[in-house]
Amino acid sequence: MHLSPLAQRLHNLITGTANDPTYWPEASQLSAGLGAAVRTVDGSLISAPYVVDGQRLAVAARELVGYLLDEHQLYEPFSVLAAAGLAGMDAEVSAQFAEKRGPIAAAEMEVVFGWDVELRALLAEAMAKAMRERPDHAAPLPAVIEWLSSQPGYLDFARTALEAAEARVTAIHAGEIPYRAEKAFDDGEKRTIGRAVRLALLRDEPWLPELLDRLLRGIAVAPTQARTLPSQGLLFEIARAVEEHPTPEAISALRAARQATRHAGVPKQLDRMFKPIEAALANRLEVAFRIPDGRLRQAVGEHTAVISTDGKVELSWWHGDKKLKAVPAAVRRKHPEEVKRLRELAKQTAQQQATLVRALEAGCAGETAPPYRQLEGHPVTDRLIWEFEVSPGVWRAELGLTVPDVPVRLWHPARASLEEVRAWREVVQGKELRQPYKQAFREVYLLTPAEEETRDHSRRFSDHLLRYGQAKALLTDRGWTGMSLGHWDPAGGSDECTAAKKLPGGLTATWDFHLDEHSYERDGYGITASICVSGDIRFLAGVSPVPLAEVPPLILSEALRDADLAVGVTSTGLDPNGQGDYWQSYGFGALAESAQVRRDALSRLIGRTTIADRCTLTDRFLVVRGDLRTYRIHLGSANILMEPNDAYLCIVSGRDSHAGLFLPFEEDGRLALILSKAFLLANDTAITDPSITRQIRA
Repeated sequence: MHLSPLAQRLHNLITGTANDPTYWPEASQLSAGLGAAVRTVDGSLISAPYVVDGQRLAVAARELVGYLLDEHQLYEPFSVLAAAGLAGMDAEVSAQFAEKRGPIAAAEMEVVFGWDVELRALLAEAMAKAMRERPDHAAPLPAVIEWLSSQPGYLDFARTALEAAEARVTAIHAGEIPYRAEKAFDDGEKRTIGRAVRLALLRDEPWLPELLDRLLRGIAVAPTQARTLPSQGLLFEIARAVEEHPTPEAISALRAARQATRHAGVPKQLDRMFKPIEAALANRLEVAFRIPDGRLRQAVGEHTAVISTDGKVELSWWHGDKKLKAVPAAVRRKHPEEVKRLRELAKQTAQQQATLVRALEAGCAGETAPPYRQLEGHPVTDRLIWEFEVSPGVWRAELGLTVPDVPVRLWHPARASLEEVRAWREVVQGKELRQPYKQAFREVYLLTPAEEETRDHSRRFSDHLLRYGQAKALLTDRGWTGMSLGHWDPAGGSDECTAAKKLPGGLTATWDFHLDEHSYERDGYGITASICVSGDIRFLAGVSPVPLAEVPPLILSEALRDADLAVGVTSTGLDPNGQGDYWQSYGFGALAESAQVRRDALSRLIGRTTIADRCTLTDRFLVVRGDLRTYRIHLGSANILMEPNDAYLCIVSGRDSHAGLFLPFEEDGRLALILSKAFLLANDTAITDPSITRQIRA
């Protein structure tokens, strides 16, 4: 069948084969309705270069829809629905949708059939935009989901769709529907359910948590003992929806599904998704603080199980007032399922606490105070420093969260004087207070003269050689995207990228990277990156660079802290067996802010140790006097030089002799490593490891 030119142009739009649909006036008319210019979901105006006669367009639409029905080509359903509305052919299209698509997807089409042509066209345009911007899974943009919630009948449909999905899974597990691995839902239904989940998550619907938990558990495990599942595709579609609109309950439901599945690959894929999901929850503080405190006290036979969250989450067992070292034998024997459940609950509680802490840390730099009052009575707040506005513009810092009728915010050292920072560090150290995140000892990054010179970019963390895989994982964990080097294409590869992180106030931080030309491999599968080189950091408002002096100081400080942490954890200069100019300059050079804070912590700790009389702090080193030599441990890299000739001493790790010493923070392990090496070297005559003694006595 040959289409007329106008119908062919409409077909190109619907099937996505037009080079640029905006050039076709008919395409604009289809998106905008019968000759009317309407606005898309994001507010942009669609108008045609010239007006096409409405009757002629309707004739072309009837021709096109008839062709699509004859050829069974209903690939882009929402565009087809718009065309069907123009053609007056809803009944014919509805019948074929009911025949060719699963009932949940067909039910969604019936809702849209109740809309006028303009609304259908808006939805088609929005879905086409999602396809362009998210070709991997074409999920609707958040603005589209919000728009859908206000359209006739769609909110009610979303709940009905999820109830229908859960009922089908229940029937599969009950044997009422034959089980076929991965066949519980067709592709159209997976996308429909994904939209329904997104809408309910965005609106934080109270009916969703229990329903979603049942649905996820049902699709994650086969009704038999097979290592398959009813719908891996829907499981991951829901996980993507949770990443876009996370809630604590949805994350918990995903974790329960992850534990239940018997499929070998699904847990690994979900584990990769949990980090960005939790990072996204940290940016949705209105729901993040709903995480329960997790404390529990429960009788199990003659014993009591206690989950405590005052510090590290712990499951302990008690007999009367006596704390036991392990699960009682009688409990293991008589209540094995309860022991398993409590262990899983403790693990889940630890994960929830970590998510809450991430949200608290992210919220401290926001422009608007998060709803901290939701956390009243939560034990995590007792170990944090809070500020209360006692009069306009005057804030008083206190340990622990009370809930007075005044504005509340988390204390941050960037807003405090040096004297106040020192005082709070003394409090944390004196009380041996393990804070949920690094607060009192948090680094502050002030604008430097060099950055005032460069004006719109910072080179403070440029030209570092970083282990690419580690750097990517760390930055992804902290909310950066776009960190992708290497390309699995034999024809070529990508050797540079820009990582980006959305910040409060509509700003975006960007950080450039490129491959180290000597540290990647090319084979028949493409380029595999191992070492990357860091570049400049910029701040953007939209696409426009923002002068560093105009970036709010706290936001600037937190973004640069991410960069310092990435360098401090993944630099090749940390390699105890390293060599070369970069290794030398990083391993023994000037201290970054993180190392300066480490120096401050050591100045408070060393005096409390048994080796205090053998230790001295200089600007960059902890100097340790042994009986055989004197050693200088660099406070950034933990690398060691020996006096008198500055010979390098390679020690991978020291003894854990500081185990009884309270460390106020341990974000990257460097503080403990430096102390371990100091204890080892202060008693160097007792060292028996020949790989070490050989170097000392050389």
